[in-house]
Amino acid sequence: MSTAAVTARPREVLADLLPASRVRDVALVLGGAALTGLAAQISVPVPGSPVPVTGQTFAALLVGTTLGASRGLASLVLYALAGLAGVPWFAGGSSGVSVSFGYILGMLLASTVVGALARRGADRSVLRMAGTMLLGEAIIYAVGVPYLAYAADMSASAAIAAGLTPFLIGDALKAALAMGVMPTAWKLVNKR
Repeated sequence: MSTAAVTARPREVLADLLPASRVRDVALVLGGAALTGLAAQISVPVPGSPVPVTGQTFAALLVGTTLGASRGLASLVLYALAGLAGVPWFAGGSSGVSVSFGYILGMLLASTVVGALARRGADRSVLRMAGTMLLGEAIIYAVGVPYLAYAADMSASAAIAAGLTPFLIGDALKAALAMGVMPTAWKLVNKR
């Protein structure tokens, strides 16, 4: 394979480096949904909160960043619809609508936004990737916390205490991991 065939062009995400086809796109969308469902099974209960710590948000943001806005959104829509239809791949093997479903809705939007930013090169440097991940997490919380307050009949401060505050350290760690993974992947691709 020549260097020109592997070197990324502007406006590409990592998935664009694979040979283009409808089969590729379908496989990537299915894979993104499956990865998110698998990561949701990494679920640790948080005392005093109906929302567990999961790998789900990290996977959703990586899916968006790696696949781009449209394929990332399609993956998360498939993930959400399959979970609503009864596939037990929401956090802890659950399915259907729960008080934490707002976070899944937030992941749809966040995946799209981080995918659009990745198309503009936001995943190619540590600093820009940090900003991209933090923005994605903020979007998830901006939808998930109000939904939690509504669905669980909580005050805004109670929803923040149960659905945001306990997760900040873990989200910082997820952002740090992504800051290393994505720019490193691009460096490896560009060396070939």
